[in-house]
Amino acid sequence: MDIIFKTWSWSVSGFLIGLIMLALIYFGKSFGMSSNLRSLCSMAGLGKRVSFFDFDWKAQRWNLVVVLGAMLGGFVAVHFMSDASNVTINPKTIAQLAQLGIEAPNGKLMPDALFGISILESPKHIFILLIGGVLVGFGSRYAGGCTSGHAISGLSNLQIPSLKAVIGFFIGGLIMAHFLLPLIVK
Repeated sequence: MDIIFKTWSWSVSGFLIGLIMLALIYFGKSFGMSSNLRSLCSMAGLGKRVSFFDFDWKAQRWNLVVVLGAMLGGFVAVHFMSDASNVTINPKTIAQLAQLGIEAPNGKLMPDALFGISILESPKHIFILLIGGVLVGFGSRYAGGCTSGHAISGLSNLQIPSLKAVIGFFIGGLIMAHFLLPLIVK
């Protein structure tokens, strides 16, 4: 059990993701999280009103199980398997966060100032979350998939549109981290 509680090497995780992708390719499936929203909307009956949601969602049941597994796995990892001694953050990152007025995460992967429940107390932060959610939803629909779908499934299938999308995701992430985040947290 000790091996489960320790941080895994990127090579082990990458190898396991590669095995899963080979299995998905073998069974003719494609992986992505944003497609589950379409399935949920179809399950709720929106296909009667909007043609985009009019499809056989039952063929995507396996992907809904993936979402439930990701949520359950995240819950178990945070509440039963997290160990603050495993988390080491680059001192340069901690210094950059301090310049923005954000305290060091202190054994967590994410600082409470950005990801804690207290963020919901500020109307400004709620507005930023709503705008961010709309932009992510629009972006994943416009790009034809989300980061996990393009970066994991699309790239493993050697799809050029996925390569373009992933390049766009990285450029957007760099713009956010270096230009927009300093404006938002102040």
